[in-house]
Amino acid sequence: QVQLVESGGGLVQPGGPLRLSCVASGSIFSIYGMGWYRQAPGKQRELVAGITRGGRTNYADSVKGRFTISRDNAKNTVYLQMNSLKPEDTAVYYCNAEGLALGDYPFDSWGRGTQVTVSS
Repeated sequence: QVQLVESGGGLVQPGGPLRLSCVASGSIFSIYGMGWYRQAPGKQRELVAGITRGGRTNYADSVKGRFTISRDNAKNTVYLQMNSLKPEDTAVYYCNAEGLALGDYPFDSWGRGTQVTVSS
């Protein structure tokens, strides 16, 4: 079983920065893709940014140039640096990771989410 725990959410003023972290733990053999998703009230969950084990990244058009995803493979951790935040970035942010657990079992795990609120 693989668990993900997010941290770093909170209240920030428009234009401000915020950094999210997500640590994976448990019976991990290898983590392939990691990513951040978000879900605003009344909307579907959407991909914000993803990163492969080798560091290849992809971003939603709405966050390109403002958000940066990175990961530390040794620490099983993924980060999301969010700059120039806008009120429309307000959402619950979820971490996702997929890979192989010990025993060669594939996993696709989600964190419980962390609230990000952008408001003056």
